[in-house]
Amino acid sequence: MAAKKARVKVGRVYDGPAQEDGVRVLVDRVWPRGLSKEKAHVDEWCKQIAPSTELRKWYGHDPERFDEFTRRYRSELQEDERAEALEHLRSISRDQPVTLLTATKNVDISQAAVLAEMLQS
Repeated sequence: MAAKKARVKVGRVYDGPAQEDGVRVLVDRVWPRGLSKEKAHVDEWCKQIAPSTELRKWYGHDPERFDEFTRRYRSELQEDERAEALEHLRSISRDQPVTLLTATKNVDISQAAVLAEMLQS
């Protein structure tokens, strides 16, 4: 029997929840500015999976650095604490849809996009 494909999508934490979101997981290290916990509608905050501060600052969401950011971030995800958090997200996504949330304006070049790709492969 083939493994069920994870249903993982990415979104901005500032956008309201949608019916198909499933479990809403914030994957940023820092809580989003100006957003209350009630308005965020986050089921879980998985801050330990976020990129290191050094990597995040180097990247600066520069689209030209995304490929290198992805490479470095995937490497960081092999560290114990992040690897454990990734496995936790995998286990959630096996059973139900998951939406990975970030405060980043362009979610397509965020750590949430990298994580979604990894969870779906």
